[in-house]
Amino acid sequence: MQKLINWLETSFAPKMNKINHNVWVVTLKDSVMQILPFILLGSVFCVGAVVENYVTLPFSFWTPFGWTMGMVSVLVAFLIPFNFCEKKRLRKQRLIAGATGLIFFFISITPELIAEGEPGLGSSAFGAGGMFCAMVTGMITCVVFNLFGKFSFFKEDSALPDFVRQWFDALLPIGLVIFGGFIVVQVLNVNLYQIVTGLFMPLQSILNTWYGFVLSGMIYCFIYSMGISSWVLTPATEPVKLATVAQNLALVTAGTATVANMGMYTETLMYTCYMWIGGIACTMPLVLLLARSKSVKLKALGRACLGPAIFNINEPVIFGCVAWNPIMMLPMWIIGAVLPAITWIACKVIQFAPIPRIQFDLWYCPYPISTFISTQGSIGGIILVVITFLVAGAIWYPFFKAYEKQCVEEEAAAAE
Repeated sequence: MQKLINWLETSFAPKMNKINHNVWVVTLKDSVMQILPFILLGSVFCVGAVVENYVTLPFSFWTPFGWTMGMVSVLVAFLIPFNFCEKKRLRKQRLIAGATGLIFFFISITPELIAEGEPGLGSSAFGAGGMFCAMVTGMITCVVFNLFGKFSFFKEDSALPDFVRQWFDALLPIGLVIFGGFIVVQVLNVNLYQIVTGLFMPLQSILNTWYGFVLSGMIYCFIYSMGISSWVLTPATEPVKLATVAQNLALVTAGTATVANMGMYTETLMYTCYMWIGGIACTMPLVLLLARSKSVKLKALGRACLGPAIFNINEPVIFGCVAWNPIMMLPMWIIGAVLPAITWIACKVIQFAPIPRIQFDLWYCPYPISTFISTQGSIGGIILVVITFLVAGAIWYPFFKAYEKQCVEEEAAAAE
């Protein structure tokens, strides 16, 4: 164990830190982290929306949810070019670049909005569903503004005021991005949004296989470790979940449901049964470790995150400790592969725990209560939850200790 911790401290963390300081990586990281207040507030509204199932209110929490979490892609489309110009010392162009990236994103999702027949504000393309598209359009905008960052139509001794020169100099990169996007999307009828989201469509044919089930867990944890909500995968994954639910319910109704013919990739099995205790990547063990940490900072974080973790809300611990933290990202990736594999083996191979025959999608219900309800009181299901918790804790522990040591040393240095 100590050898692993030493390797993390002396080899893995320094190498990851080099990657972490790359200007393109920093741009993406900062842009995602800057929308964190909207994500956290959206999570609060999401919890408020749960209350609506039990109490009649004069309004719906889903409306403010749409104006926070439902607008994150719009914010990212602006922030990526803005932050890139800031990092590249192109500060005069940063606002123009951000606005250009925003317009390019709107151009790219135009066919999607027309197809939905809505004004647009209710479209998933504006929220997490359009995150990847916003990143692609934002990075393309960055490339163009980087190429023409030092370009000017005028000589340095020009008599024109600086703001007038900036207007004209910005015309070229703005024109290339916006007119290029217009030609591609609205003249050549290339649906950029569908192309980007379509990169994830092959997942649909494999998610109910063992390797697809494990791969999905890895992808969820990988993108979440970079501060990207797993909701961005909804356009690719939700149709699979719904189809699997329909298939399972039809088999149960017909009395022909078996372990062999029932699908695993449902909301119930993934979020309320066995794997994600405390939230995606099974972060409850990590929260408990943090709450007992020797580091003042980590202990405060763990105690603050304990309440939300009970209800499987782990944005505070992910963004406060894991996201873009090289030491803590690796165990999250490992858990993303290990826990789905254990769950698949337990449910499909040795049939120790049942595949749920009912749909219980209240992901905010604490474990193991949700497991008991989902599996209709299966003792094997409860035991699997305990095993999952212990395995996740064993994976988090050595990386947590390495990070804790680093934080304790930093606090000691600050005190001196």
